[in-house]
Amino acid sequence: MTQRNSLRISILASALLATFAATADENESNATMEQISIFGSSNPVNNVPGSAHVINDVEIENFKYTDIMRTLASVPGVYIQEEDGYGLRPNIGMRGTGQNRSEKITIMEDGVLAAPAPYASPAAYYFPTSGRMQTVEVMKGGSTLKYGPRTTGGIVNMISRQIPQEELAGGIDVAAGQDGFAKLHAHAGGQGERVGAVAEVYRYQADGFRDINGVGGDTGFTKNDALAKISINSSDDAKYQQRVELKLKYSDEVSNETYMGLTEEDYNNSPFTRYSASQKDVMTTDHKQIQLNHIIDFNDTVSLATTAYYNNFARNWYKTSKVDGQSLSSGGIEAAADFDRDPTSATPIDVEVKANNREYLSQGIQTELNWLLGDHELSFGARYHEDEMDRYQWVDTYELNNNQVMSLTDSGTPGTDSNRIDSAEALALYVQDQITLGDLAITAGLRYEDVTTQRRDWGKANPGREGAPDKDISNSFDVLLPSVAATYHITDDLIVLAGVQKGFAPSAPGNDDGEEEESWNYEAGLRYNAGALSSEAIVFYSDYSNMHGNCTAAQGCDDDNIGNQYNAGEVEVTGLELSLGYEFNQTGELTFPVKMAYTYTSAEFQNSFSSDFESWGDVEKGDELPYLPDNQLFISAGVQAESWQLTIAGRYTSDMRTTAGQDAIPSAELIADKTIVDLSARYFINDASEVYLTVDNLFDETYMTTRIHGSIFSGKPQTATLGYNYKF
Repeated sequence: MTQRNSLRISILASALLATFAATADENESNATMEQISIFGSSNPVNNVPGSAHVINDVEIENFKYTDIMRTLASVPGVYIQEEDGYGLRPNIGMRGTGQNRSEKITIMEDGVLAAPAPYASPAAYYFPTSGRMQTVEVMKGGSTLKYGPRTTGGIVNMISRQIPQEELAGGIDVAAGQDGFAKLHAHAGGQGERVGAVAEVYRYQADGFRDINGVGGDTGFTKNDALAKISINSSDDAKYQQRVELKLKYSDEVSNETYMGLTEEDYNNSPFTRYSASQKDVMTTDHKQIQLNHIIDFNDTVSLATTAYYNNFARNWYKTSKVDGQSLSSGGIEAAADFDRDPTSATPIDVEVKANNREYLSQGIQTELNWLLGDHELSFGARYHEDEMDRYQWVDTYELNNNQVMSLTDSGTPGTDSNRIDSAEALALYVQDQITLGDLAITAGLRYEDVTTQRRDWGKANPGREGAPDKDISNSFDVLLPSVAATYHITDDLIVLAGVQKGFAPSAPGNDDGEEEESWNYEAGLRYNAGALSSEAIVFYSDYSNMHGNCTAAQGCDDDNIGNQYNAGEVEVTGLELSLGYEFNQTGELTFPVKMAYTYTSAEFQNSFSSDFESWGDVEKGDELPYLPDNQLFISAGVQAESWQLTIAGRYTSDMRTTAGQDAIPSAELIADKTIVDLSARYFINDASEVYLTVDNLFDETYMTTRIHGSIFSGKPQTATLGYNYKF
């Protein structure tokens, strides 16, 4: 980032405070909610001209998931690929985009981009702690035009703890479970006449469900999250009603995770083990966020909401990259497996452990002017954004001896492996008009993105970064993204909707061709909500002129290719999304809520090509995309009385292929279909407190999640947790 641009953001943020006059009122708090959320009074879910879902606090508290991927399982059109079993680094996709590190969708917290570097390096190795969220919003389709930069698949917006409207309110939630799982979640805050505030802490941890061969050791994690907000409101007699809110957040994590899976034989024999060559693998992270929101109502029809934000994320994933001189994808996994089969008689081998050290910066300012003009609801928005990823890495060498213990033999020098900075600057502008003509509402919009990316690489021989970099590559591009969608009320309860938009994802610094990802996306469907019944059915079609594939270690890429971006050319994705919710006996002593979500997807490459991207490889026209199931089904059913509640939720995923291909899936490239069932039981002691029991994977299904680096990872086994929740 240039000092000039950083100063520009600081000045703009300061200007927000300078325009503020200050007291409190519930309507102003709701205005702030409108600012940080996708849906609200100005954009109710039922009227959205596309797929729209809200997972509210009632649903979140039911299962008390700490894993966002389990939370999102109830939303159609969303695909999840498990990895560590706890959702620390989620892999989420929408409408055929691909799931790897959630890089192909827009992730936000409180209306602000949450990925560590959403333009320069979109792979989300940081993800907001979902267990502390009050609401999760999901939107797909034409209305995503306002948010960007990725407008093809959809948006997940997580809304954090809001300042209570009472003088004092809060709660504490403690839990403990199998595999050393423990959780502490506490928050308190209140609203005074002029000032409101809230503070929150969230800590959770586990020892892990995998065992390291020979030496044993922790394969779990510890994660801490702290948040604080303070707000000030203008006085009732101020000329303009205003509100400013400052949010501060900090989190850190230590997780003993690895990219070393198991061979097919070892997975079949002992799916919850890890090779001794992975014993040093650990990730440490540190995240800081500052967010400043300001909203001003000029009158009943015009308001301006502005947000300045700063995110800093540092991580070092210290993990095995080579075993006995071989990379994980090219024999390293097999070498580790062979050693552990008979370590006492094996010859000691070298294990290279790479410090995947990176630091990310994401900062910017965004503003939206809303103007109600007769039958028109106009929105004008702008965002100036900067981000970067600084890779400063090295490799240490260990000897793995006959006791299955690794001893350091050569300590690497920082900066002698990957040694580069990828950065981006982006200006986004949009205008959107929602026109109401009786029962017909038309939403038309246009988004403009102007992006510059840069890669500066000093190479492995210049760790001090002296002089000019060996490579200094810049790309600049801009794009216009139109969108139009409509809803028509056939009755008060039945709505037909349709829309078309141009989808976009920016070209990363590692894309040699500099081609943006572009597509045309179409959808049409029905939404019916009446009383205890809610339902939605939508068909969608995405026609890519160019699809991106981002090469990461999570995709099995070798070190030399990590960070590169590949162009797949034309891809077609078609699908169907169904959702249904109903509460039987809604007014009785016992109620029976049920929910269903189904997704069908077909996605095929429309041209032939070759790439170094492991999941694609050599592609023939008509090949299906990898890691994308044809069918997904979620069903939950519950029974609730005044003092207790019991809910069972199951999710089915059909067969997936791990490499692009056609026809029958080879066994070595197959992730077999699976059905995972979770249980939640709650007993309400009184209005303020409850005890609860949750069981993830109730029937203890052993299942495969991924085959990265040609090795297999298993999903989390049956895990029970007992907890107590108190609110005041």
